[in-house]
Amino acid sequence: MKNRRMLLPALLAIVLVFSLILPASVAEASATVHPPDDRADTRSAVDSPSLASVMAVNMASIMGQAQPTPMVAAGHYHTVGLKSDGTVVTLGRNIEGQCDVGGWMDITQVAAGDTHTVGRKDDGTVVAVGDNTYGQCNVANWTDIIQIAASDAYTVGLKNDGAVVAVGYNDGEQRNVSGWTDIIQVTAGYGHTVGLKADGTVIAAGYESAGQSNVGGWTHIIQIAAGSHHTVGLRADGTVVAVGRNDDGQCDVGAWTDIVRVAAGSDHTVGLKDNGTLVAAGSNSYGQCDVEAWTNIIQVAAGGWHTVGLTDNGTLVAVGYTYYGQCAVDRWTDIIQVSGGWGHTVGLKDDGTALAVGYNSHGQCNIGNWTDVIQIAAGFDHTVGRKADGTVVAVGDNYYGQCNVGNWTDIIEIAAGWHHTVGLKAGGTVVAVGDNYEEQCNIGNWTDIIRVAAGLQHTVGIKDDGTVVAVGDNEYGQCAVGGWADIIQVSASWGYTVGLKADGTVLTAGDNSYGQRDVSSWTDIIQVATGWQHIIGLSTNDTLVAAGNNSYGQRAIGGWTDMAQVAAGWHHTVGLKTDHTVVAAGPDVELAKWNLGVIKYTLTISSTPGGSVTTPDEGTFTYNAGVMVHLVAKPEKGYRFVNWTGDVDTIANVRAATTIVTMHGDYTITANFAFNWPLTGGIIGAVVVMVGLVIFFMRRRRATQTKGQGRSKTTPKRRR
Repeated sequence: MKNRRMLLPALLAIVLVFSLILPASVAEASATVHPPDDRADTRSAVDSPSLASVMAVNMASIMGQAQPTPMVAAGHYHTVGLKSDGTVVTLGRNIEGQCDVGGWMDITQVAAGDTHTVGRKDDGTVVAVGDNTYGQCNVANWTDIIQIAASDAYTVGLKNDGAVVAVGYNDGEQRNVSGWTDIIQVTAGYGHTVGLKADGTVIAAGYESAGQSNVGGWTHIIQIAAGSHHTVGLRADGTVVAVGRNDDGQCDVGAWTDIVRVAAGSDHTVGLKDNGTLVAAGSNSYGQCDVEAWTNIIQVAAGGWHTVGLTDNGTLVAVGYTYYGQCAVDRWTDIIQVSGGWGHTVGLKDDGTALAVGYNSHGQCNIGNWTDVIQIAAGFDHTVGRKADGTVVAVGDNYYGQCNVGNWTDIIEIAAGWHHTVGLKAGGTVVAVGDNYEEQCNIGNWTDIIRVAAGLQHTVGIKDDGTVVAVGDNEYGQCAVGGWADIIQVSASWGYTVGLKADGTVLTAGDNSYGQRDVSSWTDIIQVATGWQHIIGLSTNDTLVAAGNNSYGQRAIGGWTDMAQVAAGWHHTVGLKTDHTVVAAGPDVELAKWNLGVIKYTLTISSTPGGSVTTPDEGTFTYNAGVMVHLVAKPEKGYRFVNWTGDVDTIANVRAATTIVTMHGDYTITANFAFNWPLTGGIIGAVVVMVGLVIFFMRRRRATQTKGQGRSKTTPKRRR
């Protein structure tokens, strides 16, 4: 009987243990029985890859792929594009040779520093061009590199073993990275280097005066970017963190969500959302944050003061420094004169009104209310208009008083320089206002003048006898025009002067750093225009010739015909056609010609019973190479998500129901679900135990009662 009484508690204990062990064992079995690629994923939670360690595989996949993924990189003053065939294109400043990449081949990644460009080849070696003052281009001996980064005057390389190498400037000890290990991505700021570790934490070296290196507490980071004095981190959940200088709000990214990439410029931050749109924070002094209208973006780069986006059709869009929309003149009609400033273009219509496009930071394009205008001139950041009655109007930057022309009268010609304005009066005298640091406004004694021109810091005038006078900065000899004769038009720019002779030939004086004065062979010229480092000539056959710098595409005028007038801005050229329409060449137009190529991959998604993939959905989808796709798997009631299986090398976290997959090939993946035994089994076990306990106590009570009754019948009462 005693053994029988012990039997029930023993059985209940067995049931309790079984109810706890069974769910875990069944759940593990259900998670590994039927993976879609016939491979059992038997890794435990301890040895499963972390989000960041899988990103390391992702990085290796990106860098080691057979076909390069098109990408764009932005330096301080230049833009670099990697084409799908492994060649590279550039646009922008090339003073130091940073755009001399014409011979590069087999490139799989590009990076742009301040004045140098770096490329990673498919064999893990690295090439670099541009300024090498501090040895930032000394990368020829690097091997086994899987990622590169470039900044002000130094270059960083990530090796396939997680170590980091660096060359170049080291004033802030930003190159002190030799002891770093387990790194899966590197980025470089002005004077600080940041590394993303395989466990999702972040490390930094270099300047920390603005807090830009205070990244020690970051976790769950999957991508990093460094600006001049700030650092940005993308979390696995699509949110963003930032530290460092925040004078312009470049670190105000706390409210961002659904971000799949981040980029950091000098003083601005850009985030690419999973729907192909962008958000931006920080300085917008050059319009570098005006990206809210962009769509279908698959990659973004932030330069010093400009932002570039790669679209899903392989073309690019850009805003910011040199990309001001100053070339957006294709819809202009009824134009009779054009003029180009630093970053804006002005057009005079035949009804006396004016149009303007481009950089408008100082209101230099606010000329919509002008009337009765018969001539226009665009300066650096100001615009001047001459009215039919001989008075003058001006808008824009007036820091030096260059717009103080309200009292001018009897003006028959105007010219706008960098920060000064010149007016030719009917009597042959000249007036000037604005910056006079180089005495460029000292023209009070000029007489018999018939034409005027204004350069950076010098002023030029043609006398009625065809000779020329000049005042102002003469560092490059740009005012050495005393021997010129038979001149009918002059044009002046940064450090040089051009004169058109009556016989159609051209004379020049001053700086020739970019060959802008190489015009000795020109003939039959009827008008000249000067930009910062380029010169354009209009020929008698209504075509154009050009000399000088072409790094911004400002000389891409070879196909232009039927031209009536030409103007040159800082980095762009504007042409007025005989039908009164306008064409333009420059960075906006040149970048629009780029097509880095389109590579498409398919993503096939399925799920096991017990749940479904809700984002993007289940089925087969097509994406551009390099696109980061959000994945969301949702279990049904009573089930739980287990993992992703299949082609999972570029999935950020295979055990997370919400994660990201980066497209670098054709992938087939499955979301696996399992019956939620820990909950269901636990409930069943608890019910069994409770029922068993009730039965146990009821039987025990009954046994006690029976025993009591038996004793009362057989035991006599004691007498006192």
